[in-house]
Amino acid sequence: MASVNCPVCDKQFQQEIIEEHVNKCLFLNTKDTKSISTSKRNGSHFESTSPHDKKIKLESHINSTSSTGNLTSLANVVANICKEQNNMRFVKLSATMAGINDVKEIVKVAKNESQFKRQTVLFMDEIHRFNKLQQDTFLPHVENGTITLIGATTENPSFSLNNALLSRCRVVVMQKLSIEDVLVILKRAIKSNGQVQVVSQMNKEINDNEKTRYIVEEESLKWLAEVSDGDARMALGALELTLTARDPGDELHVTGPAILSVEDIKNGIKRSHMVYDRQGEEHYNTISAIHKSIRASEDNAALYWTTRALHGGEDPLYIARRLIRAACEDIGLADPTALVEAVACLQGCQHVGRPECDVLLVQCAVRLARAPKSREVYQAMKRCQQSLTQAKGPLPPIPLHLRNATSKLMKQIGYGRGYNLRHKDESGLVYMPEGMEHVDFFSADGGDNFFDDK
Repeated sequence: MASVNCPVCDKQFQQEIIEEHVNKCLFLNTKDTKSISTSKRNGSHFESTSPHDKKIKLESHINSTSSTGNLTSLANVVANICKEQNNMRFVKLSATMAGINDVKEIVKVAKNESQFKRQTVLFMDEIHRFNKLQQDTFLPHVENGTITLIGATTENPSFSLNNALLSRCRVVVMQKLSIEDVLVILKRAIKSNGQVQVVSQMNKEINDNEKTRYIVEEESLKWLAEVSDGDARMALGALELTLTARDPGDELHVTGPAILSVEDIKNGIKRSHMVYDRQGEEHYNTISAIHKSIRASEDNAALYWTTRALHGGEDPLYIARRLIRAACEDIGLADPTALVEAVACLQGCQHVGRPECDVLLVQCAVRLARAPKSREVYQAMKRCQQSLTQAKGPLPPIPLHLRNATSKLMKQIGYGRGYNLRHKDESGLVYMPEGMEHVDFFSADGGDNFFDDK
């Protein structure tokens, strides 16, 4: 196949990929260190660099310029689709390394390309790394169709993306892989490598194969799939790390293949499969689960979610503050001592710290879950807030008899006149503003009547 010199780096490339390479050289300021024509990428996760290379190499990311093989990332899938279309140009950026100037350069080229009826697809990886002001750069170009933006983020878009940009995009949620899916990926990676043999039981199914450097128990792969939390890259990386550590090296002909059982992999990795982001969505989801379990009087679930949050590294004081909120919002006057105990829990956490405070938080969560519930005060507060929000014009003045006369002039005006200390039923005074005498926020009907009158 004919080769063409790149006008930028003066290296030779196959004719079918030269255009994409030139775009990369010009506008992304990157350099290919090896000609694509001499690159042997077969799309597998494991790649042996040479017949003499005895180490397992994990290929976790395939370059978007690869023209063959199974693509292993969303960006490469999109790139492959664009290659099949003569009128589409694919550009990939990462917000961890690119800046506004890179985006402007791509937009500049995209405008030129649009004159020749070519659409530019910009894949922005880790788009949440751009702050919301930087994200505004995309708005006009997405709106007028200069670029088709595909953003990838591990964060919740509702929190990390500009609302204006989010409203112009369609959100597609990428779910975690199932254990079975991860297991299939691990087996395919092993099969493509050819140096690893998987057996269901040790010493019973081992085939005599001179290419075999590692023998892995199938139960080990299942365990890896379970602890990877639906992340195939994590599972592949862990497998690579373990195999590399147990490489028999030049002693293969003497010692035989390295044998990896479940315990070997567990000892080699020594990590929890618990994934918890203290700054992201999982943080808020777990706290929400604690609060809602307490509200439903589900003590077992309250214990589980509280313990899970602590196990994931959540700040104990944050949990304690949320327990205080639950004691007021959901228990309220049905059991006023619940608030006292929640505040005491916070103080206890401040004094003893981790890990001693764990039992304080769990005990408080269970106590609140088992307590009687009353949202009377909370609902009354919400109705009162609504009345203030919906009020038209200036708020009604405070009655003169409720005002405190701190000066002679105030007394002359009438501040505090007629006030007495008796009970509301005996004082003869009105304590609500004029026009709201009959509004009762503890009664849903009373609050609604107020709104209807307005």
